[in-house]
Amino acid sequence: MSDKVRDRLSGLAWVLAIFVAIAVVWEAAVKFFGVPLFILPPIEDVITELFSSPALFLRNAAFTVATAMGGFAIAVIVGILLSVMIVSSRLLERIFMTLLAVIHSIPKVALAPLFVIWLGTGFEPKLAIAAMMAVLVVVVDTVAGMRSVDPEMLNLARVTHASPLAILLKIRFPAALPQIFAAMKAAISLSVVGAIVGEYVGGQSGLGYVIIVAQGSFDTPRAFAAVLLLSIIATALFYTVVWAESLFIPWHVSQRPRPAG
Repeated sequence: MSDKVRDRLSGLAWVLAIFVAIAVVWEAAVKFFGVPLFILPPIEDVITELFSSPALFLRNAAFTVATAMGGFAIAVIVGILLSVMIVSSRLLERIFMTLLAVIHSIPKVALAPLFVIWLGTGFEPKLAIAAMMAVLVVVVDTVAGMRSVDPEMLNLARVTHASPLAILLKIRFPAALPQIFAAMKAAISLSVVGAIVGEYVGGQSGLGYVIIVAQGSFDTPRAFAAVLLLSIIATALFYTVVWAESLFIPWHVSQRPRPAG
């Protein structure tokens, strides 16, 4: 077994161990302190609730995942395109960075009702909110990565009459890949948050909708079951991006196996 595979398996084991440890502490705290069921149900009740209605949770989880992944994809595509324009023009940098900073500073819970008015209560407003949550971090990190190229390398490319497109694709973009993947790891989590915010405000499907309905009926085990499933999904999506990073930039120092000690 190679060191890289061993490192990945070790990381997976740690993730599972942490989830198990949280469950054990959760169960012990409920039993030891006698916490009422409507405040914090035992982990066994939450898992029982999760398996009592698997179709309900799977259907709504699929909607949340689709929303989060769609928003994530839009954020990455739009973020990289904006980054290219920002790097190429000081004027565009001032315009887009100011607009993004203003938009990102507005609480998404305040914007969500407007998206519902503009786009309805279907899939589209949740997608827009998920993308909006994640796009700024993609732009900031990608711009930083594209500008981290050694100036001497850029000067050499210009001396050899390389076109701006060639410089972008063969020098700037490869150099920015580590920062892009760092942004993507943050963006996927933000997209999940954005999807849930959209489902809170005007949803008819999704785990956010399940939580709101359960809260209205004081069904705490169902609400916690949705939260538990949501945390598992978010963790799985995050480590999917980590896995993709190891495939696309195996040459980067962050992908080297760590020493056993």
